Amino acid sequence: MRVALYVCRVRDRWNMLLSLDLRVDVTWWLEGVSGQQVLSWLLLDEALPLSQASWLVEHFEPERGMDQWNERHWLAYTRRKVEEYDKLSGEQAARKEGAGLGGEAGIAAAERRAGTSGIAAAFRGAGVGGMPIAYPAEGWAQLEQGAALLAERLRGRQLLADTVPQLASWRAAAQLARLHGRLSITAALELPTRRQPAWLSAQGAPRCRRCGSVARQRVPCAACGLAACAYCEACLALGRSRACALLLRSTAPAAVRGTAALATGGGLARWGLSAAQSAAATAALAYLARPTSAEEGPGRFLLWAVTGAGKTEMIFPLLQHTLERGGRALVATPRRDVVLELAPRLAKAFPDVTLATLYGGSTERWKDAQLTLATTHQLMRFYQGFDLVIIDELDAFPYHNDPMLAHAAAASCKPDGNFIYLSATPPARLQKEVSQRKLAHARVPVRFHRYPLPVPQLIKIPTVAECIKKRSLPAALKNSIQTSLQRDAQVFVFVTRIAQIEAFVNLMRGIFPKIHIQGTSSQDTDRASKVMSFRERDIRLLVTTTILERGVTIPRSDVFILDADNGLFDEASLVQMAGRAGRSMDDPAGRVVFASSRRTRSQVKAVAQIRKMNTIAHRKGYLHEQNQS
Repeated sequence: MRVALYVCRVRDRWNMLLSLDLRVDVTWWLEGVSGQQVLSWLLLDEALPLSQASWLVEHFEPERGMDQWNERHWLAYTRRKVEEYDKLSGEQAARKEGAGLGGEAGIAAAERRAGTSGIAAAFRGAGVGGMPIAYPAEGWAQLEQGAALLAERLRGRQLLADTVPQLASWRAAAQLARLHGRLSITAALELPTRRQPAWLSAQGAPRCRRCGSVARQRVPCAACGLAACAYCEACLALGRSRACALLLRSTAPAAVRGTAALATGGGLARWGLSAAQSAAATAALAYLARPTSAEEGPGRFLLWAVTGAGKTEMIFPLLQHTLERGGRALVATPRRDVVLELAPRLAKAFPDVTLATLYGGSTERWKDAQLTLATTHQLMRFYQGFDLVIIDELDAFPYHNDPMLAHAAAASCKPDGNFIYLSATPPARLQKEVSQRKLAHARVPVRFHRYPLPVPQLIKIPTVAECIKKRSLPAALKNSIQTSLQRDAQVFVFVTRIAQIEAFVNLMRGIFPKIHIQGTSSQDTDRASKVMSFRERDIRLLVTTTILERGVTIPRSDVFILDADNGLFDEASLVQMAGRAGRSMDDPAGRVVFASSRRTRSQVKAVAQIRKMNTIAHRKGYLHEQNQS
């Protein structure tokens, strides 16, 4: 894409702007629509590659003596800045290597990029005789309506221009919305200011504004004429984000704010929370109501709640606090199935609130909603759109250790909004911030039924591979599983490798011939039906991987984690798998076994974390009286 570039002096200050439709800017500045006194206005280029124009605008700083500059000075300045961009972006090297357009067209494109052809022509056209015409007066009212409609449709969003609903004269409408301050228009990739060729290191390469990833790929581009137009491979599924692609972003109003008294006064009774849930929700509400500013950045609060604590119920008062004050809220969760499960619960809890449910293939992509429920990948479509962003299971795949999704989440919240993190097993980084008192938080150390968490038992056994090879189970493991079956529990058996599941299922069937045993994994197309059969007690023992470590609740279940010393099972994973046991009021104790050939730090820390939560629950009086002794 190519755009116009111009400078104007308003109130004794020079500004550089790019334009998608110069007629709009001429009308805005020179026909008096802006209501500001324009002292000077000068067109620099009518068709500059967007990547160059965007970079020049972002790095424009008024220099001493600009008020006395003539066209020659502006030409020299612009040429110098374009050459600086070309060095940083790799464009200069690409042209020397002959990677650009060939023939006379290539020479003309190179001259324009160097500022020796297009800019000079633009200066000649910047006089009275060559001034671009204004936007037709009879169409201005309709254009204002189009700009307002486009800004409303893009509220809280960031989208590439080719994915935006195309209105009549959309470029003019987008430009007017930009001048009104309701949209920002920029290149989809951001080039750093470091003075080194971008291909030398990842630090010098451009980054995608949408997902935050480094854009290493560069190709000749017919759309902008550059020989090294970079593009991002990480978020291709959402449309190609490239150096000359136009990214439209909404501008965010200030976040809504309430007082602590209003936030906590009587609102919790509606939700029927337990004492532990109420204490955590009250602390979070008080945090949301604290004074803040956009300069500080979004606030962050961690709800550290054990598995089965009822995290969903605890966010209802936080959503109510935000929605009642006219704010917008987002609940993001890693998996589509969780989105579909939560949607009816949120609709029931907030029947008078518009709800949008977003996931791959969703039909509600453009729904204007007060409350949005989305998978974490959908966050890349939003920009400073929400007063409250709730990230569920921030320690889970795919959110955990994915900088792209973390970038998208950060961009979705208003600068003075708030994040609420939900996790039973927060990442080590957040746990460290909690211990250093750098992260506000509340712990929920007990489940809704007020019984302690089952503490894992550690037993020593050979590896699963050895058991399969010998076609036998050690007596300690066999007897422990038999105990669970005799007490009529459903039995989870976690292993590390998908390739081991079939062989281990056959081994277990030989040992327990009267029990219906199955195996499943991420590669099993029948996984959903097997989990349903397990929930309905048709299947009694299920061999699986960490694919079922979270999000599955079986009323009466015991958990056996084999090869618990394997590096794939870290502390968080062990705690999550252990959390499948004891979740039901009818069977709050459950049984958890860590079985391995050696004891590891992860196992010890997982047990210590579970014991610590039980200790906190006991100290705060959250447990049933019979469990307090």
